Parts: sequence; structure tokens; C-alpha cells
Amino acid sequence: MLLNFSLRAALRVALTLGLALVAAEFCVWLKTPLPWMIGPLLATAVASMLGAPTQSAGPLRNLGQWTIGTALGLYFTPQVTALVAGLWWAIALAIAWALALGVLFGLWLQRVHASHLPGVSAGAVRATTYFAGGIGGASEMTLLAEREGARTDLVAAAHSLRLLIVTLVIPFGMQFGGQTGIDLTPPGPREVHLAGFALLALLTGAGAWGMRWLGRANPWFMGALGVAMALTMASVTLSALPQWLSNAAQLVIGVSLGVRFTAGFVHTAPRWLASVALGTAVMLVLCAGFAALLAWATGIHAATLILGTSPGGIAEMAITAKVLQLGVPVVTAFQVCRLVAVLLLVEPLYHWKGKGKAKP
Repeated sequence: MLLNFSLRAALRVALTLGLALVAAEFCVWLKTPLPWMIGPLLATAVASMLGAPTQSAGPLRNLGQWTIGTALGLYFTPQVTALVAGLWWAIALAIAWALALGVLFGLWLQRVHASHLPGVSAGAVRATTYFAGGIGGASEMTLLAEREGARTDLVAAAHSLRLLIVTLVIPFGMQFGGQTGIDLTPPGPREVHLAGFALLALLTGAGAWGMRWLGRANPWFMGALGVAMALTMASVTLSALPQWLSNAAQLVIGVSLGVRFTAGFVHTAPRWLASVALGTAVMLVLCAGFAALLAWATGIHAATLILGTSPGGIAEMAITAKVLQLGVPVVTAFQVCRLVAVLLLVEPLYHWKGKGKAKP
């Protein structure tokens, strides 16, 4: 029976990847932004919601995150690192902005749904809405919500829908607005050297395994990114990454996002999903305004800072910056620092707010 299950799962993964590849090639032909991620994302999301037996493979997703983390780390030359370090105050402001925006979004969801969340007790409404509003670390927010007795399917649905909206709206908006290739950063190594590539894979893989062993969030992405950054900042040049590998990584990441939208997703509290969609649209507008202010204060192009401060996921926004050539190191630094801060501070803030409300 186990063998049959494994063969069935392998077949589902293979068919899903086949669908994703066709969708990616179609989007390349259409010249859409991020064709290797958006094509697979949309195709698998639609197929999943229609009830098709789509499936993502965890090891492939990890390989994709490992590849993207390594590719981004190669941008952090000493000169670029000095530029990013000079923006520490802007990154701190962006972290504060993200935390405040997430709290306000959660409070709004709580007010709208205080008496309209099916299957959620009065005591769990606050946890459900609070962790659904958190910006960054979707899987981690769901785990934290579970600890507090929240309805985790609603939290996961909120983050999945937010990521889908942001991943679609921003790249298309950037491309149609002509905001591509306007904030170029030297990409580090340009040529692939087989021996250097093998050593780079070995070192970044060790970094990913180390982060996984330590139980850190997004270990395959963060571990590979950290090692590649350290090598590049030390002016150690081993190899560039093949373009086909970067495309494949985007494809499996797109698939991993798309399969979240199961056939039952559209029936998951429609009022809740509508509120999340509306709130995400408002957050996109507010983040664009905040990015414009930061652009005025820092001199960095607004398109780069929109990606750096958007309520999207780190991998998706960094891929967008890489493909559209929009200040990859700046976007990566903003998103990484925000992710770390959110994972460290969101849960303490939840308990601190709860104690405050408990006082007479």
C-alpha cells in the first residue's frame, strides 16, 4: 500500500510539474512578467481549485529556495554591502511599519468578523485575526496561531490569498508601468564554472542544513543566502548559477504556492476571504505610499522600495527584483530583516497586547 501511495504521489507531482512547465512556456511566449513563477502559480492554483489532484514535492521546493537564496547572495559585493549597510535606518523604519500595519490589519479583521467567524470561539477570534494580519512568515504565523488556539485554516488561507494577490499585482504593475531595469545592481559572477559551482552548492547546502538543524525559519533559503552573501562580501568568486536552474527554482516555488488553493479553498468562509482581499489591496496602496516617502528620503528608486516594503513573501519579492532588475540587494535586505524581526516580535506583541487588555 505504501508503494502504491508513493507511486501515486510521484505521478501527481510529475503531472503537476508538467502542467507548470507548459504554463511557464506559455507565459514566456506571452512575455508576461516572471513567467517561470507566475505561469506555474496560476496554472496549479486554478487546477487545484477545480479539484485536480495537483501536488508539490517538499524536496523540490527546498531545492528551489536553496537556488534562489544562493543566487541572491551573489549580489552582495563589498560595494553593494556598504550601500545596503548605509540604509539601516530605513530598514528599521520598514520593520516598524510592517509590524504596525500587521497589527492594524488584524484589528480590522477582528472588528469585521468578531461575530461572523464560523467554528471560532470568542476567545480564539483575536488569535485568528491577529496572526492572519501578520506580514511575513506565512507558515510560521500559522504555527503560532495554532499555539494560541486559533482557527489555523483561516490563518493559512489569509496568508495564501495575500501572497497570491501581491505576487500577481506587483510584477504586472511594474512591467506595465515600465518600472523594469531602472535600478541595476552588478550581479556578481557572470560565468558558470563547473568546479566552482559544485563548491558553491556544497557550501550553501551546508549552510541550509545548518539552519535546518538549528530549527530556523526558511532554512533552505536563509542558510544558502547567508553563505553566498558571506562569500561574495569576502570577494570570493566561485561561479554564477545557470539560468535554467534559476528558472526551474521559480517554477517549483510557483507550484508550491499554487497547490495551496485546494478545491475547498473557495468555500472557506467567503466573507473572510473577501475581507482579506480588500485588506491586502489597501495594504498595497499604503505600502506604495510608504515606499515613495522612503525613496524621497534615501534616493533609492521607489520601485525597488515598493518591493522591499510590500506585504509579500521574501522569496517572491526577491525573485521579482531579480527578474525585473530592481535593486536585488536592497529588496533582499529589507525583506530578510523584516522577516527576522516579525518572527521574533509578533508573538511577544500578541501577549503584551493581551496583558494590556486584561488590566482594569
